[in-house]
Amino acid sequence: MPEYKDYYKIMGVARDVGQDELKRVYRRLARKFHPDVSKEANAEAHFKEVQEAYEVLKDPQKRAAYDQLGSNWRQGQEFRPPPEWGQNFEFSGSQFAEEGGFSDFFSSLFGQRPGGGRARGGARGFAMAGDDQVASIEIDLEDSFHGGSKTIELKGPQMGDDGRVTVQPRTLKITIPAGIVEGQRIRLAGQGSPGQGGGPSGDLYLEVHFRKHRLFTAEGRDVTLSLPVAPWEAALGATVPTPTLAGPVDLRIPPNAKSGQRMRLKGRGLPGSTPGDQYVVLKIVLPPSDSPQARELYERMQRELPFDPRAELE
Repeated sequence: MPEYKDYYKIMGVARDVGQDELKRVYRRLARKFHPDVSKEANAEAHFKEVQEAYEVLKDPQKRAAYDQLGSNWRQGQEFRPPPEWGQNFEFSGSQFAEEGGFSDFFSSLFGQRPGGGRARGGARGFAMAGDDQVASIEIDLEDSFHGGSKTIELKGPQMGDDGRVTVQPRTLKITIPAGIVEGQRIRLAGQGSPGQGGGPSGDLYLEVHFRKHRLFTAEGRDVTLSLPVAPWEAALGATVPTPTLAGPVDLRIPPNAKSGQRMRLKGRGLPGSTPGDQYVVLKIVLPPSDSPQARELYERMQRELPFDPRAELE
């Protein structure tokens, strides 16, 4: 588990530090700890920490997201990102981070992101393409099954003239490809950071995750459903209505079915060039013995059925 890093403490600045002051402090610390010239103990490690802290605090998106963690964490404390960390937040990239130069703590928050702007030269002067950005979004399994248009709201941090970061909402209408799977990305060309000097805007990548579904779990294009069945349905066999993403179907349960038994509905998962399957896991549910009639029936079964559920343990 990574250790929490207090980037403000590493830089020696207040949490409301402005960008101009932050830049001055970074330049001073970078000179102090640069491994080529520094005589400080552990200069290279300190230099990397300062680089990492500056990468986060200079970037409006990363700083606004980092600040959401609050000020109650302590340097070196074991850290796990909160649930739904970074949801609908846009992050710009860092080439240094992609090259593996930052800590596990940084990776646990921001992961591996697209790289920075791309410089372009020409007769008319210097232009730089904007940074690519990535945001994590949640959709329903049904959105993937059917595909189509969806309106989402992202949080886009912006830097004010006073160096403070504010979060501004941004609404986008996107097309969800039918059959998109967990972790796959949707590319929105030109929706990333704006370019400089006439350069084109970067792209925005939406990393898709599924909301928890009340019935189904997904792995790739396959989906799984836990299906409750009565003891007599499992023992005698039965045809029972079974939910699928396309609507209910009749499932034939064979006689003497067991709890935990998996049944396959071919092609009933998420669509694709090769559609996924739906797996149905049988779960035998016992009626409660909450009436004299129910208790009498269980006692009769106990007397008359030669059944030992633990026979295999002997």
